Amino acid sequence: MTLNAYRCPNGHVTYPEHELCPECAEDQTEIIDLSDETGEVVTWTTNTATPPGVRQPNSLAIVEFEVEGSSVRAIGQLADDAEVEIGDEVRPVYAEQLRDPEAGIREEESQEWDGYRFEVV
Repeated sequence: MTLNAYRCPNGHVTYPEHELCPECAEDQTEIIDLSDETGEVVTWTTNTATPPGVRQPNSLAIVEFEVEGSSVRAIGQLADDAEVEIGDEVRPVYAEQLRDPEAGIREEESQEWDGYRFEVV
């Protein structure tokens, strides 16, 4: 699994995927895999009132990646034991299960439960 950002022909980089670039409305043609990159924590928070199946407490961070002269931000969970501060360098780490599929209100088969968390480098 990859953590993909997208670039349009005019060089704008976005995450998550949009059908058209939010800045210039061009098709997003290039895929940029962020899963092997490191980024910087812009801000973070800990949520103690989480949706069904999401761990409690659930710490989240907004992380900024530099991609060939452009920056793009992604939001995601922090690794379980991560103690993080603004400005820390983090890397994406694949997690097979970000939430308990049995605790949701939708059919398990209709949801993807994997993704990325951020771990302090």
